[in-house]
Amino acid sequence: MSDLQTPLRPKRKKILVDYLVQFRWIVVIFVVLPVSYFIYFSLYLGDTWSAMKSEKRRQKEHDDNVKKVVKRLKERNPKKDGLVCTARKPWIAVGMRNVDYKRARHFEVDLSAFRNILEVDKERMVARCEPLVNMGQITRYTCPMNLALAVVAELDDLTVGGLINGYGIEGSSHLYGLFSDTVVAMEVVLADGRVVRATKDNEYSDLFYAIPWSQGTLGFLVAAEIKLINIKEYMKVTYKPCRGNLKQLAQDYADSFAPRDGDPSKIPDFVETMIYTPTEGVMMTGVYASKEEAKKKGNKINNQGWWFKTWFYQHAQSALKRGEFVEYIPTREFYHRHTRSLYWEGKLILPFADQFWFRWLLGWLMPPKVSLLKATQGEAVRNYYHDMHVIQDILVPLYKVGDAMEFVHKEMEVYPLWLCPHRLYKLPIKTMIYPEHGFEHHHRQGDTPYAQMFTDVGVYYAPGPVLRGEEFNGSEAVRNLERWMIENHCFQPQYAVSELKEKDFWRMFDADHYEYCRKKYGAVGTFMSVYYKSKKGRKTEKEVAEAEAAIAEPAYAEEV
Repeated sequence: MSDLQTPLRPKRKKILVDYLVQFRWIVVIFVVLPVSYFIYFSLYLGDTWSAMKSEKRRQKEHDDNVKKVVKRLKERNPKKDGLVCTARKPWIAVGMRNVDYKRARHFEVDLSAFRNILEVDKERMVARCEPLVNMGQITRYTCPMNLALAVVAELDDLTVGGLINGYGIEGSSHLYGLFSDTVVAMEVVLADGRVVRATKDNEYSDLFYAIPWSQGTLGFLVAAEIKLINIKEYMKVTYKPCRGNLKQLAQDYADSFAPRDGDPSKIPDFVETMIYTPTEGVMMTGVYASKEEAKKKGNKINNQGWWFKTWFYQHAQSALKRGEFVEYIPTREFYHRHTRSLYWEGKLILPFADQFWFRWLLGWLMPPKVSLLKATQGEAVRNYYHDMHVIQDILVPLYKVGDAMEFVHKEMEVYPLWLCPHRLYKLPIKTMIYPEHGFEHHHRQGDTPYAQMFTDVGVYYAPGPVLRGEEFNGSEAVRNLERWMIENHCFQPQYAVSELKEKDFWRMFDADHYEYCRKKYGAVGTFMSVYYKSKKGRKTEKEVAEAEAAIAEPAYAEEV
C-alpha cells in the first residue's frame, strides 16, 4: 500500500452513552482520582513496611501463605465446587478485556497476601518476588542498589505474576526478550496441592516453559526468581525525529537498534519509537550513564518524574520541531515515564489533563487506577469502549513492521503507535509463541541464530473515524486485524479484547505443549483453559464443563 488513503465513512448519530463518555471526567476527577491516590498511598505504606522486615521474616510469611493455599485447594470437592479461580474481583485487572470468566468459576483461592519481595541475591543476580509485587515496588527497592530487573514493564501497576503468566515487554527486550524470558525459576502450587520449583533444566522444565502466556491455567504461581542487571543512576536518552511513509519509518526504527553492519557497540540499552502520524515519528534510544556524567557542565537533566512535567510522549514529540536532542533522565523515572499519562490514554480519560494548569494543580493525583476506571464505568460505557476504542498489541516479526503499521492505518487509523522490539528465542520446547520456522537461515536485520527479532506494535487510542464522529465497527476491525496476524505469524497478548474463535486462537498460538502440561499436572477440570479465560463475553459453567469434557480432542485447528 504505497499511498495511504483514509476511507470515507458516514457520520454516526450520537446516543446517550456518547455523552456519558464525554463527561466521564467528572466521575474521574471527583471519585476515581482521590480514591486512586488513597489506594496508591496505602500500598506504598504496605510496601515500605514489607521492605523493613527481615528476609527471614518475609520468607516465613511466604511459607505460611503457601500452606494456606495448599490447604484451601485440598478442601475443594471437584464434583460440587466447580473450577478454581483467585479471589480477586473481576474488575481488578490492568487489561481492558471483560474478565467474565469468573462467572463460570466458583472455588476461590485468596492470593492477596503474595506481594512481598522475598530476596535480592546480589551474588546470583536474581530477585525472588511474590506474584503481586508490581513494577513500581520492585524499582523502588532495587534502583538505590544500582540494580534492576532485566525487563521492567513501564506501568507501575503491572505485577510479576501478570507479566509471567501473561505478557510483558520493555525497551530492553531487544537484549533480554520478554519479561518471562528473564525468569530463572518459578514456585508453583499445582492442582493437587503439590508445591514445585520449576526451572529450565530440572524435572519440571516442561512446566517452566508452559507457564508463560498460560494466564494462570496450569497452577498458582506463588514466587519467581527473576534476572537482575547492573544499572547506573541515569539514562542518556537521544530523541531523533524521522519522516517518510510508514515503510520508511519502520526501516529507520530498525536501524535505531539493529545496526546493519552488526556492530554490537552501536546497540543501545533501551529502544522505543513513537509514530505520531503516517509520516512522522520519533526514535528514542538510551544508554545507562553515571551521575558524574549526567551532571557534567552542558548536559541537560530532565527530572521526568515530577507531577507537573509535560507528559513523556508529548515531550518526545517536541523533537519533530526542535530536531534531534539528548538529555539525561534519572533511571527509575525513565522506567516509569509512561505511568502518569498511561501512555496517551490519559488524554481520552481526562481531555485537559495534559494542560499546564491541570498538571500543576492535580497532576500529583495521576494516574487513575485502571481497575477503578473499570469498576466505575458501567456496562454501557464498557461496551462503548470495546466498540469505539482500541487497545491492542501486535507482536510482529521486525521485517513486517511496516506492513503491520499500514494495515493498522487502513483498518483503525490510530495514532500514536508505540514500537518496542524484543527477541523471540528459539527454545528447546515449542511453546505457545515461537519464531518463524527457518528464520535463522534468512539472516534478516536484528535476527541471530538463537532468536528472531520481533516488535510490539502498540495500538492504544480512539480510532480516527471515532474522533471524527464517523461510523466505526470495532469488532470487525479487530477480527480483520487478528486474521492478518494469523496469516503473518504474529501474536496477540491476551489482556486485549479478542474476537478469536477457539480454532483461530489455536492457529495463532501453539497448543501441543500447553495441553500436554494441562493433562500431566492435573489442570484439566481444575483450572479453566487459557482460551476460555481469554474469550470475549460471559461464560457459563455448562459451557466450560463441556469444553473440559472434550479435552481429549485437539483444541487447535489443523493447518490449512
